[in-house]
Amino acid sequence: MAAKFTWLSVYVVLLSSLFSSQALSNDIPAIAAASNIKFALDEVAKQFTQDTGKKVRISYGSSGNFVAQIKHGAPFQLFLSADEKYIYQLQKSDPSLGEGKLYAIGRLAIAAPNYSPLKLDPELEGLKALLDTGKLQRFAIANPDHAPYGERAREVLQALGLWDRLQSKLIYGENASQAAQFTVSGSTQGGLVALSLAIAPQFQALGHYQVIPEELHTPLNQRMILTQKAGETAKVFYVYLQSESARNIFSDFGFGLPASEHTRTAN
Repeated sequence: MAAKFTWLSVYVVLLSSLFSSQALSNDIPAIAAASNIKFALDEVAKQFTQDTGKKVRISYGSSGNFVAQIKHGAPFQLFLSADEKYIYQLQKSDPSLGEGKLYAIGRLAIAAPNYSPLKLDPELEGLKALLDTGKLQRFAIANPDHAPYGERAREVLQALGLWDRLQSKLIYGENASQAAQFTVSGSTQGGLVALSLAIAPQFQALGHYQVIPEELHTPLNQRMILTQKAGETAKVFYVYLQSESARNIFSDFGFGLPASEHTRTAN
């Protein structure tokens, strides 16, 4: 009888532990985020945990791919896009989601490894010159088919009359982060990358950059939205991303900022 009681006690303890672990796991929401905000969002998430004691689990990738995954039932509770058009695509398929919130405005930069012969300037005159000499071999951008920073890179190159000339030289990153890796890894002589990645110390140890004028491409309005799967922690994190603490971190990584709720109310 005592043996049965002992076994039953162990079983109850294990079962309680299992449910506790499951509850804890359910309270750490899966977040889908555009790869261009990795360094900034990692800092925001770290500060969020320090301030609230809550944790989030972030997956980084291209915005277009995340839209497809969410539509097919991926368990993401919050989606931070690199271009608001992808948020509107989700909203169109499920109007109850609302329009979400604009959290940052992205910028592009031309970048190159420290040893590259490519001279950097905002109007890409150095890129044109290297093309003219025939010495440009490879140049990186994110894939414009599903990565907003790749789309805007294409716009910049088209605006400056370089898109057709560069076709045989272009190397596509699957997302903004991979394009940045290609740019400074030695596999290319340069690339058009997210400014937020070029600013990061990890990038600057390997390369340098110049900011691209905003007027050369349509705005990179970065918007976020809660999905139907959003739980309490995801909702708290969503609000935290609009706080001054989070906004300051985004600003430090080169993002423009939308007007805060306080500013809009005051106006």
